[in-house]
Amino acid sequence: LSGATLTNANLTGANLTGANLAGANLTGANLSGANLTGANLTGADLTNANLTGAKLNDVTWTGATCPSGSADNYPCTPTPTP
Repeated sequence: LSGATLTNANLTGANLTGANLAGANLTGANLSGANLTGANLTGADLTNANLTGAKLNDVTWTGATCPSGSADNYPCTPTPTP
């Protein structure tokens, strides 16, 4: 899934354990309740993504854009901040 375009994708509850999402566009994606344990989100864009209840243990965040639009607040917070 490296470099995938998943804009506004509904990934609620998805098992993405260890997934390579480096460079993926996850803008507006719904990842609520998803298991992202060990996922590689290097350079991924999660602007406005919903991470509520997502499992985020051992995620690699290097260069990722968080739901808030911040690229320097790691690990990313579960929900966008206004």
